[in-house]
Amino acid sequence: MQKTITKVEADFHIPPSLNKGEVYMKDITWLILGILAVWRVTHMLSAENGPFDIFARLRSWLGEGALGNLMDCFLCLSVWVAAPAAALVAADWKEGILMWLAMSAGAIWLERFSYNKSENQPAVYYEEYEEREIDDELLRKSEKAIQVSGD
Repeated sequence: MQKTITKVEADFHIPPSLNKGEVYMKDITWLILGILAVWRVTHMLSAENGPFDIFARLRSWLGEGALGNLMDCFLCLSVWVAAPAAALVAADWKEGILMWLAMSAGAIWLERFSYNKSENQPAVYYEEYEEREIDDELLRKSEKAIQVSGD
């Protein structure tokens, strides 16, 4: 016997079991596994040297360009690592977008809470540059080069 789908189920693509209050444990399991996998791969690429220093060499090879900066930023990198992971477990594109963002957010959450706060953290330092004249007796005021005679 075929079940009749209500208008709400047809419009929002709600699985019938969710209407009964059941939770898809399979989906939650895949989400948790996806978060752990995204965190692991992202942490490995952005913060670890890897076997034979392969990830350190990769980060060094990428340099200061866009990809190099991406490898240095855990938050940025987790977004791109989560995309294929979400595509593997999502049933359709709407679920894929939600899983993509959820996996990235979960990996960021794990990274923030796994960081040992007692370790020395780099200080956040911002310097504002202003166009002003420097008044210091130790600094040269002219741009002329000093010539040293070689006796």
